[in-house]
Amino acid sequence: MTRSALAAALRRQLHPRRARWQKPGAVVRALGLRRGQVVAEIGAGPGYFTPRLARAVGPSGHVYAVDPEAAVLAVLRGRLRRTRLRNVTPVLGRDDDALLPPGRCDLALLVNVYHHMREGAAFLRRLVPTLTRDARVVNIDWNEQSEWGPPPRRRVPRVRFLRDARRAGLRLIAEHRFLPHQYFLVLRRVR
Repeated sequence: MTRSALAAALRRQLHPRRARWQKPGAVVRALGLRRGQVVAEIGAGPGYFTPRLARAVGPSGHVYAVDPEAAVLAVLRGRLRRTRLRNVTPVLGRDDDALLPPGRCDLALLVNVYHHMREGAAFLRRLVPTLTRDARVVNIDWNEQSEWGPPPRRRVPRVRFLRDARRAGLRLIAEHRFLPHQYFLVLRRVR
């Protein structure tokens, strides 16, 4: 990623107006996180959600902030130093694998990232073993009708994501509809 492309992406991801449509407080509340839980934030970027997640799980919990871009993780590390949060581990993942420890995560959160993955179904198959028995996977991504977000040809329709998730051993257990431009799907491992 070029320096100018990185700067533009960071401005877009951290822009204060994002809160109007992303509703980060409502999203984190809807996740129903508890103290001591372990969260994998997939595609964490510069950490728009990271501090909120870290505070929600508390000092006894942990957040793995996964991103495939080393330069973006460097920005995240700087932001974490300023917030003094100590329960976050930045992880340089890959496009096809989050590179997380097996059986550790109570929640895997993907926000605006699935449409970037070349092999999303393969990524989900590799993600499932990192989850605890009752873990959830949450995918928030651009719906097909929104005027916001990436070009329509780059979006992953809800139906396609659910098909990929089924093939990875996940099933839909809930859906939230309060985001104006995105679907918000909650899944769990099939037993």
